[in-house]
Amino acid sequence: MPKRPVIPRNAASLVLYEKRGNQIFLLMGKRAKGHKFLPNVFVFPGGRVDKADFTTPSRALLKADTASHLSTPGDMAHALATAAVRETYEETGLVIGDLDGETLLPDLSNLSYIARAITPAGNPIRFNTRFLMIDAKHASGTLAGSGELINLQWFSIEDALQMPLVDVTEFVVREVENRLSNEGNRPNVIPIFTYLNGKSFIRWHPH
Repeated sequence: MPKRPVIPRNAASLVLYEKRGNQIFLLMGKRAKGHKFLPNVFVFPGGRVDKADFTTPSRALLKADTASHLSTPGDMAHALATAAVRETYEETGLVIGDLDGETLLPDLSNLSYIARAITPAGNPIRFNTRFLMIDAKHASGTLAGSGELINLQWFSIEDALQMPLVDVTEFVVREVENRLSNEGNRPNVIPIFTYLNGKSFIRWHPH
């Protein structure tokens, strides 16, 4: 009897971008080789949702349309956005919001929801990841982080696509490029990157 697929855990990832002239730069880092999930590839900061993310107070809430686009109950939308900002702070040292001593008070008001990805059913570690995006002008602090991501720096879109990436990350890089190059002209849908019979495919979810 075949094993049941592992239930994917909710996770969030944050794409920080900078526009420099006519180029777009993205903040990415390489996962260390000791990681069980996606070692030795470049990724955006992020991680799984923790229980505390549901109740963490924020300096400013998600915009109503962004929360509804996440297509989850309100508390999950808040938890996903909080996890994205929290993980970004832990992994990069950049603050989106305020620090009250060592406590992060996230500002969720400038986040936009751009994509979702679900790990293949056959994998022993699975995530249901929502990708959010924010202009780096809304972040403060010094780029440092916990060491979970190495070679942490800003990469142009062109350079990012030349680095070791998994298919999901490459897809998100291209999605960011498309969105920022066609602001105001994007279809009112969210792409969901998933797999069927071992092959990747994109489903489109209306806002």
